[in-house]
Amino acid sequence: MVKGIRKQAYECEKYVSGKSMDEVMRDYGLEKVIKLGSNENQYGPYENAKKAMAEEIGLLNIYPERNYIHLKELLAEKFGVESDWISLGHGAGNVLDSIAKTLLEDGDEVIVPQQSYRLYREISKIMGAKVVEVSLTDKYEIDMKDFAKVLSDKTKIVWLCNPNNPTGSVVPKEDIDWFVDQLPENCWLIIDEAYAEFADQELLPDTVKYIKEGKNVIGIRTFSKYYGLAGGRIGYLIANPELINWYDTVSEPFNANRIGLAGACALLEKDQENCEKYCEIMKADREMMNKKLTEMGCDCYPSQANFVFFSTPYNADDVAELLLRKGIIVRPCGGWGYDKHIRISIGTTEQNKEVLKELEAAFKELSEKEGE
Repeated sequence: MVKGIRKQAYECEKYVSGKSMDEVMRDYGLEKVIKLGSNENQYGPYENAKKAMAEEIGLLNIYPERNYIHLKELLAEKFGVESDWISLGHGAGNVLDSIAKTLLEDGDEVIVPQQSYRLYREISKIMGAKVVEVSLTDKYEIDMKDFAKVLSDKTKIVWLCNPNNPTGSVVPKEDIDWFVDQLPENCWLIIDEAYAEFADQELLPDTVKYIKEGKNVIGIRTFSKYYGLAGGRIGYLIANPELINWYDTVSEPFNANRIGLAGACALLEKDQENCEKYCEIMKADREMMNKKLTEMGCDCYPSQANFVFFSTPYNADDVAELLLRKGIIVRPCGGWGYDKHIRISIGTTEQNKEVLKELEAAFKELSEKEGE
């Protein structure tokens, strides 16, 4: 047994990803795979971002400088704040981890939705915090009144994924307005808006408004989803400058890579039209998929993210396995306690149609097995 491991690590659960594209091709003897299990943007990276990133390759021997500052300036302009209200990270996951390191210590408590992004729980445990999980409602929604019931003077962070992963649900903004005023003095509400650009903007809270009003709120966003830059690993937070200062103190120096930074800057300056165009296509396909899935006997939740979430008449793992044999990677949701639910990322229109065809074939095969 390896000695010297931090004791809190024994309480954490290692993230287990699904099969990679290469593994699926190797294991099933396939020549192509459609990967719709990780909520990536199949239309990215966009042209201007690709060009800007390619131009940075010759500078990889130098730490990122200009674009690190420039990206913060662009984001500050976008959200109507000064650049010292913005900081960056190596993807939203790194931002979340650095926030946990900044705020949490032994004996603190955090509140997390039980059926949500798993990282909140593990980064809290490793810092010695007690994790209080609150289940979603039977409508797959986060109820802030349930969260308020477990607030205590030991609560340091409330992690909120909005829209939520894996359900795609959005908390009514008036409920968040109410909850912000219930926070204990030393408690922070972290709103992870990784999927916000795919949602009806009228449904989302004004996170920046809370921050400007001096509320204990931090907003998190990413370039991985809407902007199609998952491999570029660029995330960011919006918070009051004093919190940003402490975040920067705790965070590693040069915590974003040069190529990703160049791509992110180009996306904001030159690729907005492409981002909006393909987002509209994905939202239209999201509705198309929900309609077709409903016709196939599935119960679909009206997701506000770049994925569909639905229940099937069959065990989700069995359905996912049949799809893997056809080279299609989806995410069965048994790990969240939803044994018959599946999350499928929105791909290209062609990919979405292929998935629906193979999903219908899988249902037919499972139905015939049940009838034997």
